[in-house]
Amino acid sequence: MTEPYATARQMLADLIAKRISARELLDAHMARNDKLATSINAVTVTDPDRARKDAQAIDDARAKGAAVGALAGIPMTIKDGFDVEGMPATAGFPPYVARPKNCADAELVARARAAGAVIWGKTNVPVFLSDWQSYNSIYGTTNNPYDVTRVPGGSSGGAAAALATGITPLEIGSDIGGSLRTPANFCGVTALKPTWGVLPMRGHVPPPPGMDAELDLGVAGPMARNIDDLKLLWSVLSKTPEAAAKPIKDARVAVWDEDAMLPLSGDVKDGVARAADALAKQGAHVERIKAPVETNDLLMNYMWLLASILGSGFPESVIAEMEKTRDADLKAVAAGSGPWSAELYRVASTARADEVLRTQRARQALKDRMAEFFKSCDAILMPIAPVTAFKHDHSEPFSARLLDVDGTPTPYPTMLGWIALATALHLPSLAVQAGRTSANMPVGVQIVGVANGEDRLFDFAAVVEEALGGFSSPTGL
Repeated sequence: MTEPYATARQMLADLIAKRISARELLDAHMARNDKLATSINAVTVTDPDRARKDAQAIDDARAKGAAVGALAGIPMTIKDGFDVEGMPATAGFPPYVARPKNCADAELVARARAAGAVIWGKTNVPVFLSDWQSYNSIYGTTNNPYDVTRVPGGSSGGAAAALATGITPLEIGSDIGGSLRTPANFCGVTALKPTWGVLPMRGHVPPPPGMDAELDLGVAGPMARNIDDLKLLWSVLSKTPEAAAKPIKDARVAVWDEDAMLPLSGDVKDGVARAADALAKQGAHVERIKAPVETNDLLMNYMWLLASILGSGFPESVIAEMEKTRDADLKAVAAGSGPWSAELYRVASTARADEVLRTQRARQALKDRMAEFFKSCDAILMPIAPVTAFKHDHSEPFSARLLDVDGTPTPYPTMLGWIALATALHLPSLAVQAGRTSANMPVGVQIVGVANGEDRLFDFAAVVEEALGGFSSPTGL
């Protein structure tokens, strides 16, 4: 039998060689979830009957020598922000539990299923995907596999925890505030936030079901335990051939890990340093830089963009219900002063059309600066979050929570800081592991590239992964 931490490509090889059947592989992963459901709580709902039927169909097709897809027989879970046939997205939002079951697959789910993936369950998220933790009143709290007293990240926290525990080899997540990169960082796995607009978001919640609007900033992307599997799923989701790997010798890599406006713990900075050293040893020209654009301009622009999304994309009834359910929507995500100001959110959430247009123009100016920057640089290596996985904190109000950055209490919304560059400016970013802390917690880095430059990011990430060991399973599970 294939062991739970085999790569997706190893599982495919075993399926093709008939060392295991799709039915057996599915049952093994569902059994793995049953074993860890109480301690980790990554999976919310399952559809074993449909999954077993699909797996059997793949086994029968293989037995007949029929053509099958690139993921044929691979069992998968899906983040509960995507609709799946028979398992509509709740996005952790109690009123959506009553949604009709006869929804269609989200477009990316349909692409994975068309490639032969056997989709059997959904993974946990925070309410309306709006936190860096993954808990809600419907399905409870998901724990970090490396320390159950800590968070797995959010909003793709259940997805990352399921990957790290061998419950699934592949996942599809989404990201508007670090929701792919942060969970990958905290749970020791990897994820790709693509260029905005490259992958379709139809069938993703939010926005509310049936709206199917392309929200600014929001993207979907692949998650996996290793770069090679991530590349496989990216090929399926993007409907593009896998690009051949290229050496990074003589590539130009900027390292940005110091900024007066962006807190950073020593553990995370050490991870960036290890990754930078790995790239340099393979011949990349690595140079430390200050911010590639003015940090205050970037953060202020990002905050306005985030706040305007809520005001423009959601019916008043949904906003009212969210506020009644918990004080964790985007209008209450900031505290303090300057770019973390709650007053900025209050104003931006009621912004007039001319103010929104001014924000878009300011963003384009920042994009133009980055395009010029990438004429002399191939990638930026930088942190994902100011800290590694932190202790569970469900206290309210959301905006009053604090992070511990090497003993300094730090506003919770600074989690938005390091991820802002790629998100606000629509750039691709790949999260890869950069070793462990002294407390044996995973620490990741992100590699940010030019728009539509996803393929090159795999080359840099593969070097970091090989040098620093990549994924290593949590102990005791």
